[in-house]
Amino acid sequence: MAFDRTGGIPRRLVLGLRGGSGSQLLAGILGHNLCLDIFGGPSEEEAAAGLTVHGESSVAKYEIRGWDGGLDMRATLPLAGLEIERTIQLHGEAVKIRETVRNLCAFDRAIAWTEHVTLGPPFLEKGATEFRATATRSRNFEAPFGAHDYLPPGVDFDWPMAPMADGGSIDLRVFSRAPSSSAFTTHLMDPQCADACFAAFSPRFHLLFGYVWKQSDFPWLGIWEENLSRDFAPWNGRTIARGMEFGVSPMPETRRRMIDRGKLFGVPAYRWLPARGHGEVEYWALAQAADSIPERLEWPRE
Repeated sequence: MAFDRTGGIPRRLVLGLRGGSGSQLLAGILGHNLCLDIFGGPSEEEAAAGLTVHGESSVAKYEIRGWDGGLDMRATLPLAGLEIERTIQLHGEAVKIRETVRNLCAFDRAIAWTEHVTLGPPFLEKGATEFRATATRSRNFEAPFGAHDYLPPGVDFDWPMAPMADGGSIDLRVFSRAPSSSAFTTHLMDPQCADACFAAFSPRFHLLFGYVWKQSDFPWLGIWEENLSRDFAPWNGRTIARGMEFGVSPMPETRRRMIDRGKLFGVPAYRWLPARGHGEVEYWALAQAADSIPERLEWPRE
């Protein structure tokens, strides 16, 4: 299910990936990428200082300790001034992930923190793979998103029917069947529900896959679509991928723009970490045989 991706990056930043701030990211990216402490591209000054697309956590060297049924991971991010710890534990058909991010700086700071999950073939099929999410208010990316973007920039809508640039609407619960397409939409997870989730289902493989998390931890879900659109390396017009990117920020953008945005739909676009303090999250991933897709996923039992 893993496939190379950068995920929801404006065209001007995508072009910079070729030998630029995203080259390290693309050299080894697969499946689930932690974006910290930016979601999107660095500023020109940050890139010159060595910061990469989606932050250091994507390319850092981790200390890994395995144990019966799980593993612990730890890395220090010197440019960001952060320390990340992640514990992954198997529970039958589900996996529990716990992450702790520590602020090594002596000042409060605003951070992006996004779990960038990407699906690709053979699980992902045009016009066939189904999706569900506890999404509500939504917005299209606020600028043209690639050569084959079919959504009008910055238009608000309610999940799952996204308005199209040429009129009509498209159901985001089924992956596009278009010859080529590219898009990014952001979705506020239902604030009336304690848990948030997305589910993906392959009718051909009778396989259900998804994640469950606390809405208060990650109120946003970004959906990135790359369907044979980017004709330059490393995609080369051959990539089909969908990113399901849940986090604290609605849009992939620079740190300055994230902070200037402040909120979307009245919900913060970043998370504060106190001086010398930390933040913790826990979420689950699951994969299981199924004949259909449920409307939502339940928090697994340990």
